[in-house]
Amino acid sequence: MWEAIRRWFDPAELRSVGEPPDYRFSLANERTFLAWLRTGLALVGGGLATAQFLPPLPMSHLREVIAVALLLLGGAVAIRAADHWARTERAIRLGEELPASRFPAILALAVGAGAVLLVVAVLVRAIGGP
Repeated sequence: MWEAIRRWFDPAELRSVGEPPDYRFSLANERTFLAWLRTGLALVGGGLATAQFLPPLPMSHLREVIAVALLLLGGAVAIRAADHWARTERAIRLGEELPASRFPAILALAVGAGAVLLVVAVLVRAIGGP
C-alpha cells in the first residue's frame, strides 16, 4: 500500500516505466482524475451543507450521520482518484490493458441509497408535521 502511495508523489518513478505515451492519453487520464476530484469536492460540500443548513430530521442524529457519510465518501473518492490516475498512467506507459474498477458502480449505489434515505426522511417529516 505504501509503495502505491509513494508512486502518487514521485513522477520520476512513473516516467521511468515503459514508453512515453501519446500526450493526449495522459491528458485524458488527467481530465478523468480532475472529474473524480470534482465529484469528491461536491460530496464534501454536500456533507458540510448538510451539517450546517439541513434542519434537524425526525430521527435522532440522522442529519449528522448523513453529513459524516457524505464527508467520508468525498474523501474516499479523492483518494481513489489519485490511485486510479497513477495505475492508469502506468498501464498506458506499459501498453497494458487499463485497470478495471468497480468503484464507479459502488459510488453510484452509495449515492442512490443515500438519496432514498433522504426521500424517506423528507416524507417522514412531511407526514409527521413540522
